[in-house]
Amino acid sequence: MRTLAVLVLLLNITLWYVAAHLPESDDKSAAGSGSLPRVTSLKLTGKGGALSPEAATVSCVELGWFESRADAKKLAEGDTGLSSGHYEVFEGEQALPPLHWVLIPPQPHPVAQIELQELEAKGVDAYLVTEGENRNAISLGLFESREAAISMLEEKKQKNLNAVLAKFTRNQVSYGLSFEVRSDSARAKAEELASARGTNFDFIEINECKGVAKSENNP
Repeated sequence: MRTLAVLVLLLNITLWYVAAHLPESDDKSAAGSGSLPRVTSLKLTGKGGALSPEAATVSCVELGWFESRADAKKLAEGDTGLSSGHYEVFEGEQALPPLHWVLIPPQPHPVAQIELQELEAKGVDAYLVTEGENRNAISLGLFESREAAISMLEEKKQKNLNAVLAKFTRNQVSYGLSFEVRSDSARAKAEELASARGTNFDFIEINECKGVAKSENNP
C-alpha cells in the first residue's frame, strides 16, 4: 500500500514538471499581453489590392441647340475633354415663333383652282395650299411682323378678296449634344462648353443617367 502511494506521488510530480516546462502557445501569449492579431491580417482589399473608394455618381447632360450635326460634333471633339469619353449627337425639333399668314379660307378644290387662276391673271402672288388643316386655301403671304400681315390683309379686303389672318406654326430640325460626366462637375462642364462655343445654349438639362451614352460616329 505504501508502495502504491509513492508511485502516485511520483507520477503527479512528473506531470507537474512536464507541464511547467512546456512552451506557451501563441494564443495564450496574445491573450495574456492584451494585444490583437496584426491589422494586416484583417485588411479588406479591393481591385488592385487596395481599398476601393466609392464610385463617383454620374450625371447625363443634354444641351443644345446646334444648327447642324457637324457643329455639335465640332464642339464635342474640341478642347473640351469630351473626345476622350462618350457623347451622342441627337436630333430634335425646335419650336420657332409662328408666322402671320394672310390667306383665303379653304374651299372646294375646283373652286379654289378657278379663283387661284383669276388671281394669277391679275398679277397677284398666290399659291394653293395642298396639305394640312388649311388644305385648298389660297395663300397670299407669310409675315414675321404682325403689322405687315395686317397691312396686307387690309389691302386685299379693299380689293374685295375674302382674306383672313391665320397663324402658321413651324418647327426647325436642330441638333443637341448629350454626354456623361461626374455629377459634381456637370454644371461646370456645361458652362465650359458654352464658353468654348462663345454663346449660351437654348437649354441645359442635367439628370440621372438612365442609359450609356455612346460615341457619335455618324458623318
